[in-house]
Amino acid sequence: MSGWSAHDIPDQSGRTAVVTGANSGLGLVTARELARKGARVVLACRSETRGREAVRRLRADVPQADVELRLLDLGDLGSVRAFADALPYDRLDLLVNNAGVMAMPYGTTADGFETQFGVNHLGHFALTGLLLPALLATRGRSPEARVVTVSSMAHLLGNIEPDDLNSERKYGRWVAYGRTKTANLLFTHELARRLAATGAEVVAAAAHPGYAATNLQTAGPRAEGRPVAERLMALGNRVFGQPAEAGALPVLYAATAPGVRPDSFTGPSLAMWRGAPAPSRRAPWTVDDRAGERLWTASEQLTGVFYEALKG
Repeated sequence: MSGWSAHDIPDQSGRTAVVTGANSGLGLVTARELARKGARVVLACRSETRGREAVRRLRADVPQADVELRLLDLGDLGSVRAFADALPYDRLDLLVNNAGVMAMPYGTTADGFETQFGVNHLGHFALTGLLLPALLATRGRSPEARVVTVSSMAHLLGNIEPDDLNSERKYGRWVAYGRTKTANLLFTHELARRLAATGAEVVAAAAHPGYAATNLQTAGPRAEGRPVAERLMALGNRVFGQPAEAGALPVLYAATAPGVRPDSFTGPSLAMWRGAPAPSRRAPWTVDDRAGERLWTASEQLTGVFYEALKG
């Protein structure tokens, strides 16, 4: 894994990938590099305008890219179902659950969930479940299908509160964000366990970018009308952040490198902050079987997506 770069991505010809939040930042880089290596890539984006611009930029960089834009709003379960129903491929080799929001002021999704929890976890939980039959249809192919969920070193900020998943009793934007990133890791842990129990040839893994300079950091202050905080976050990006191209490497490694293990967590090698992809530290509460099962059950009930394919 030492020194691994985008040049080391294996040939992706014949593979189909869906990347959420692919209009900018880590998602755009991930989609671009997968396309560069021959994958057919679906850019799943909330904004048609920004999505079309992303497709234009991607094709300018990779003229031979086989890419398409499909609209997906992870904050609206109706949109998630519509996206899954309309996807024209019977087989899916890779799902990268990348899209997210960070440290937003309190709000709710179209379905009434706290925004960060609804978008970062529940939207991706539902999407993965709805696309699972297409992922399972790759059985017998090499490499196996993969689900890569993007978490964050911010998961260390806190464990989930099983009795207050929507932060209705108390809301702090950063703690709420950290809990959603814990949820991403618990989801990966439980998905990997359930896939193994049924003998499914799908690998569920997680990754994080360290501190990558993207628009994720400035979106929260901008939405709250705090220009000073927005400028400070932008300054932090310039001083401390690594470019999106570097931040996307752990995601690309988890998505494409040979031998990636189920429930692995890949991040930058230097103090989880920057550097080449490497196994990353994760909090013990993210590998708790009981907590993973409780979150899974709650997520099924909240989204109405029940992963029937994993129930034998």
